[in-house]
Amino acid sequence: MLHYGVVFLVIALAAALFGFADIAGDATGIARLMFGVFIALTALSLLLGWLRRR
Repeated sequence: MLHYGVVFLVIALAAALFGFADIAGDATGIARLMFGVFIALTALSLLLGWLRRR
């Protein structure tokens, strides 16, 4: 999940560099979504692991 977020971030940076604002905006939105899902899943995994050890 994190890998895809980084890939879309690189695509967004490259598109912004070449002046493709629409593509850069869409790729940035997807990258933010991927990072958000990654953070949520990581937090859930840590919480469940902590509860399991108790």
